[in-house]
Formats: sequence, structure tokens, C-alpha cells
Amino acid sequence: MVRYKCVVIEDEPLAAEILTDYISQIPFLELKQVYSDALTALEFLKSEKADVLFIDIHLPRLNGLDFIKTLSNPPQIILTTAYREYALEGYEHNVVDYLLKPISFSRFLTAVNKLKNNLPVSDIIFSDNKGGTDEKQHIYINVNKRRIKIDLDEILFIESKREYISIVTREKTFLTKFQLSEIEKHLDKGSFIRVHRSFIVAKSKITAFTSADVDIKGMLIPIGRSYKELVLSVLGESI
Repeated sequence: MVRYKCVVIEDEPLAAEILTDYISQIPFLELKQVYSDALTALEFLKSEKADVLFIDIHLPRLNGLDFIKTLSNPPQIILTTAYREYALEGYEHNVVDYLLKPISFSRFLTAVNKLKNNLPVSDIIFSDNKGGTDEKQHIYINVNKRRIKIDLDEILFIESKREYISIVTREKTFLTKFQLSEIEKHLDKGSFIRVHRSFIVAKSKITAFTSADVDIKGMLIPIGRSYKELVLSVLGESI
């Protein structure tokens, strides 16, 4: 089942608690973060992927509608507010739904069912095989509306390119829309290591390394300052 990553931006603690509870009851929703103001949430959205944004209109520092206007590639949005008069303006921003407080669970369910129908399928599908069969661990990535299978043991390294990642194998390079931090969660830490905020590398493909970089088939991948101690300790143990 595809689970859609949710962020709640709500400055009323009780309203935030209700939304958190409702989200926890829906199998296809996954709560990532709750924020009390939009500017703090913006830092998260710059580096992490969110599929659904539940946002109040009246927020400190920057109201919800103005915040939506700043997003170049916004997720699906459900507005939450106690005021009816903003409904028309909200729909001008192509929001999925407009929930009036107090929000009942049945009304919440109606709204998120619209999300389920509208949201795209993830650009990467991960295999469930954990070694129980002879089939290799693999992923399917979405490239030009085609699903392409990549065996994980073919991957040399993965590079972040803003909203996309570049997956480099022995023979080809694939570009797909995904976050590096998200794919990192699904990779075996015994086989892959993040060496830089923009790079994850396959340990077995490293042919040499220094304190500044790792060498993979003649390609030098930088080691980030904040990753250096961990990377060198892991690689040192693997020699």
C-alpha cells in the first residue's frame, strides 16, 4: 500500500492534536511532522518530500494562503480554518479541500479520500524480498512513464539533484523524482553508506578512499565534513 506523507501546520494545540489523531487512523496516511508556523515548516519542505499538507489559514508570521503562494512545487493541500469567507480564495489555489473547524472525523475522511484518488504513485517501488528467495533485491523507478527495474547490487552510487536523484549503475545512469533521504531509509546500511549530503555509495564498489573522497570505478565522490568520522570508521573496519 502506498502511504502518503503528511505535514500539519497548525498553531492551535488542540486542532493539531485532533488532526494527528485522525491521520493515525487512516492506513494510507503517514504523519511526518507537525509545525505551529509556516516558516519553520518551510525548512523541512526544502529537504524532505511531503505528499499532503494540512495547513491552517490564520498562522503566526505568515498566513497559510500567503505561504502556499511561495511554494513552487506544492504538495496536495487541505486547508483547515474556522472562517468560511476564505473558501473561494482557497480553491483559487487548487486546494483539494477546505475543512471548517471543528472538524469531524467523517468530514476529514471525505477530504483525504479525494487525496487518495488524486495523488501520484511513488516514483520508486521497493522490493519486499528480504532474502527469502533467490531473487535479487531490486527497485522499480519511474522514468518517462515507464517502470524500470534496477538490481541494488548493480548500483555504484546515488546522487541528489534537488527534487531528483541520479542512480548510477555499471552501465547506465537513471534520473527519477525522489528525495535522497527517502531512498536512504530503504537501503541496507550494510551495503550502502551516505558519504555526503548529496551522495550515497555502495560499499562494495569502493576501490580506494582518502579522508576527502572515495573512489568508485575511477569516479571520485567527496566525503562531507559532517560524515567524515563515520565514513572513515566504517571503511576502516571493512578493510
